[in-house]
Amino acid sequence: MADPINLTIDDRPVTATAGSLVIEVVKKLGREVPSFCYYPGLSLQAACRMCVVEIETMPKLQTACTTVVSEGMIVRTETEKVAQARKSALEFLLTNHPLDCPVCDKGGECELQDMVFRYGASESRFAEEKIHVEEKQFSPLVFFDAPRCILCYRCIRVCDEAMDVNALGISFRGARSEIIPNQEEKLECEECGMCIDICPVGALTSGPYRYKTRPWEMTHSGTICNHCGDGCKTTLGVRNNEIIRANNRDQSGVNGEFLCIKGRFGWDFVNDARRLRQPLIRKDGQLAAASWDAALKHVAEQLNQVLARHGSSAVAVVGSNHTTNEENYTLQRFARAVLGTNNIDHHRSADFSGLVAALTRAQATDRYATFDDLTQASSILLIGNDPTEQHPLVAYRIREAVRLRQARLHVVNSRDIKLRRQAASYLTIQPGKEANFVLALADSASSGETLVDGGKSELNRFREKLAKETDTVVVFSDEIKGEAVQPLVRWGLSLPRRTRFMALADSANSRGAADMGLLPDTLPGYQPLNDDAAKGRFEKLWGTPLPSADGLNLREMTEAVKSGKLKALLVFGANPVRSLGLDSASLSLLELLVVTDLFRTETADAAHVVLPAASFAEKEGTVTNTSGEVQRLREALRKPGVKTDLEILTALARLMGRNWKNTSPADVLREIAEHVPGYSISLPNLLLGNALATQPAGMPPPLAHPDLVFSSRDTLFTSGTLGRYSWALNAVEEGKQAS
Repeated sequence: MADPINLTIDDRPVTATAGSLVIEVVKKLGREVPSFCYYPGLSLQAACRMCVVEIETMPKLQTACTTVVSEGMIVRTETEKVAQARKSALEFLLTNHPLDCPVCDKGGECELQDMVFRYGASESRFAEEKIHVEEKQFSPLVFFDAPRCILCYRCIRVCDEAMDVNALGISFRGARSEIIPNQEEKLECEECGMCIDICPVGALTSGPYRYKTRPWEMTHSGTICNHCGDGCKTTLGVRNNEIIRANNRDQSGVNGEFLCIKGRFGWDFVNDARRLRQPLIRKDGQLAAASWDAALKHVAEQLNQVLARHGSSAVAVVGSNHTTNEENYTLQRFARAVLGTNNIDHHRSADFSGLVAALTRAQATDRYATFDDLTQASSILLIGNDPTEQHPLVAYRIREAVRLRQARLHVVNSRDIKLRRQAASYLTIQPGKEANFVLALADSASSGETLVDGGKSELNRFREKLAKETDTVVVFSDEIKGEAVQPLVRWGLSLPRRTRFMALADSANSRGAADMGLLPDTLPGYQPLNDDAAKGRFEKLWGTPLPSADGLNLREMTEAVKSGKLKALLVFGANPVRSLGLDSASLSLLELLVVTDLFRTETADAAHVVLPAASFAEKEGTVTNTSGEVQRLREALRKPGVKTDLEILTALARLMGRNWKNTSPADVLREIAEHVPGYSISLPNLLLGNALATQPAGMPPPLAHPDLVFSSRDTLFTSGTLGRYSWALNAVEEGKQAS
């Protein structure tokens, strides 16, 4: 490592890392150097000339965004000469800039507005008429006002470099230069909106947010996106109990400045008029509105009757991979401690149990990969999946690791995915043979001739490349499950230095659902039901005996419904009619079907009772992303007539004779942190908005059936039931093509 550099900034001695830019060092001191074109992580432009500083021994002002620190350098950032240069730069930028701050959506958040306020430039020496160009709609989500553009090129660079999309360019020259989209006057891209948030002025603006409000009229709540499993932080701007926009204002969370179309625009289902707002009870074959008291009392009475007539084995619970950890933990407690059944499961889209068991067996439970690990990795092995479509933040972090830190990406896939452009090596495999590939990879004697295009020699070359890598992060999806997980982990741990593992699951809290015990054979924290010590601890904690026999998994529940063996089914935030192929004829055999959801799904249409649930924006709690990092949800608003799953479950438990003490999200979280292995996290750090890594350890039973783990294969523009009710996801042309 190079020796540190000693320099002086504004008469203050400073030590900096060799190769650092002056602007970076100054900002670390807490001092401001204004800049429009500079943005961390993007290539240097030096287009705006706002960051000029004085450096002794240099005859002219220098741009701080391109000047590298050197030993003995003396820098001054706020001299009269510097201030006048910045004022002149602003005068040039305002030559054609319209004076429409009162109606500009960037008003109050505009970097140009802030700099003009600071440095003046209240008068212009230009007498020419301003060049005016009509506003353009690049897509339903992205609007462009050319006269406001200051040609900082941030939007072009973030689209090219960070997103690898190349959807924006520049046309004409001089004062007529203009940002243009890639398809005549329309965008064809991933519609992430990164260009909007990175724009320092109001040139690129959000379609859903346009002319709706001003920044100071909204309340801002940082929460976690409710779509894919990456767990991106998003800040919801709320006015009059409606979400108006979303962005990541403070660039915190696992995603920094990144948000995909779902995180930035896909929140609009919360405001949808089709949301359920009243409980519904089936009477004379029709679902009719009822009060909450009547609906909850009816459910409790019907459950008691089913339990009395048929026993607990006739009752089953389907959980959600969108609800919070606190709700999932409480749901499995309700099933086991109130209903007396282990018939509880959820849609599993990754084999987290298999990964936990493999790492526990290898005494390597510190090898779960976080998103920071992914960014800092020396090499990355991606097996299956298409992260660009299904895990946008994973793809973004992989591109960042390759682009900024020269990580080597090795991809194994049966398709030609976008990340191939960043791959150092790409192995094309036969469809559905990913698990066989893992076995061949772990067994050097295996030929793999029928698995890989190119046969044995290609597989051996790939294996030899990987054997030389260090600090590797192995990323895999639902293609690797059951018996294939153990050899993958064993092989990965044989690589030099510190290999880590990340399993990719579909939805916002798939990892949390598994961690919290929404499984028919596993208690919270992947503790098997036959672990008497673990079972005894929860019996003491909850004050009631727990069932010992393994429950029914989702596939077995489906068969039990069809055969009439199940008499009552409780569905929380899931739609088994769509995901499992249950039909109304089979569901009609149930004596009681209760559905808790945001919308009238196909399953809800067949229910005896439907309870309107609160969305992610209307509750407190935590979620665990696909990498095992816990983050906090914050309540941004509350729509009338809805309740959180936690409120519903605690009310039902009380009506069925259980008066639980821990009924608030904070109380349940403290119980989780104390009693669920791997979740002994720092609650104060969580409250500060940090993402906290978990390290679960346990020996859960092996996967009963491989088809229990399956991905929904959502794209950037689809998101299950939620996607159907998002105007933004369905309005863009790319979304129409995807659906």
